Amino acid sequence: MRFSLILCVLACTSVALISDAKAAEAKRPNIVLIMCDDMGFSDIGCYGGEIETPNLDKLATGGMRFRTFYNNAKCEHTRASLLTGRWWHHVGASASVVYKAPTFGERMREAGYRTLMVGKWHAGQTPYQRGFDRYYGLTDGCCNFWNPGHARPGEPEPAKKTVRRWAIDGQEFKPFTPDSKDFYTTDAFTDYAVDYLEAYKDEEQPFLLYVAYTAPHYPLHASEEDIAKYRGKYGGIGWDKLREKRFAQQQKLGVLPANVALSPRDTGLPAWSDIAEDDRDWWDLRMATYAAMIDRMDRNIGRILDKLEAIGKADDTVIFFLSDNGACDESSDRSTVKGSMPWEVTSYLTQGRPWANASNTPYRKYKTTDYEGGTRTPMIAWWPGQIKAGTITDQPGHLVDFMPTMLNLAGAKVTGELAGHSLVETLSGSSNERPWPIYWQFGKAQAVRDHNWKLVKLGKGGWELYDLSQDPTELNDLAQDHPEKVKQLNAKWQAWWQDKGELVRGMQ
Repeated sequence: MRFSLILCVLACTSVALISDAKAAEAKRPNIVLIMCDDMGFSDIGCYGGEIETPNLDKLATGGMRFRTFYNNAKCEHTRASLLTGRWWHHVGASASVVYKAPTFGERMREAGYRTLMVGKWHAGQTPYQRGFDRYYGLTDGCCNFWNPGHARPGEPEPAKKTVRRWAIDGQEFKPFTPDSKDFYTTDAFTDYAVDYLEAYKDEEQPFLLYVAYTAPHYPLHASEEDIAKYRGKYGGIGWDKLREKRFAQQQKLGVLPANVALSPRDTGLPAWSDIAEDDRDWWDLRMATYAAMIDRMDRNIGRILDKLEAIGKADDTVIFFLSDNGACDESSDRSTVKGSMPWEVTSYLTQGRPWANASNTPYRKYKTTDYEGGTRTPMIAWWPGQIKAGTITDQPGHLVDFMPTMLNLAGAKVTGELAGHSLVETLSGSSNERPWPIYWQFGKAQAVRDHNWKLVKLGKGGWELYDLSQDPTELNDLAQDHPEKVKQLNAKWQAWWQDKGELVRGMQ
């Protein structure tokens, strides 16, 4: 009798442990991380823009927006820190680098997640070699949206900087020339993302899907129909009034920090009123195409949201959205046929500095600088039942925080060599002080932020000091007033830059 009772207790205990384990597994959410390319702080609707982005706006309305979230101001440097959770110079950053630390694909696969990726990689090896079970996309930098490879029969050679490498799982392509004349990278990335979700919908293990769009990075390519939706809107308002309009909407939405002022038009840029009437239509075309690219990206994000609903995963999925850097100020036309339109493979336009200045409203400067216009990104987090709908947080974040956040969500160990911290408490509405300082470096740009103080420089200019609690748009340089603070922050930056980050240091 006693033996039977013991067996019964053991059996019940085993059932309970199995049930608890299954419950714990069920509580681990799926994760979708969406990152766009070269998009400014104010471009999407929920951050003040007039571009139609109903799907991102839906995520913002149902989730959380960050007023202060940072990237590394440059494509490959952002991806290095995002993927490894490390400062970029600790792991390397280039189109051919082999990261010197595990990626979140590797760490999350170890934690039991199905790991999926589509889009831009911008590093050596391939995602398939660095922890992702499935991959489709561009392993290099920018490419022609209509045809990343060579000319198809009956078509001209696509405009390009250079031939880029692509990959599908373990197979690499250089060039990658799609068969279909209807090919468009944003659509193709989404096609594969949706197919992956369908393929693994019945798995019990959670999934991580990383979607890295190339939109709206140059070349400016969009369909004639998509562009027509915005044609004439920007020529009718110009960049000066556009900045004012977006700033007013941002204030209304509450997505700016306190005490913010709109930065003046960037030095050296002409007023819209000084642009000749004959040139305004060409400027309008550029911004209309840029807007169309973001519009189409948003519609593709809607396809991913619809698929999550269709497979019954939407309520068990946390979604993040951000940009890899601020809008790009490059103002060139590399079209191979003069006068090519953005719906033609021979076109190769960029947004141009005046419109990029508007995209980064209300902040100063652009991609590749470490001013707020280069480093600050919109960031949306959406998690039904876990994030209070319609919330806005002042908790500062940086993309090095994604690795510890993912590990935290997966119930995996957050190791001490990681530079950031988990955002999970922030998502739940709790106050969660981050580790300071935050550091930046790219080329001739340098910066460090320690709580509210930020030290920044560009090129041969001296250090500039800003109190971001009072001056978020970096208009009042306090370096002369606080020389000791400049000295202190400079010493921290120098020590950080000289430290190459031994992988074993600080591991727990």
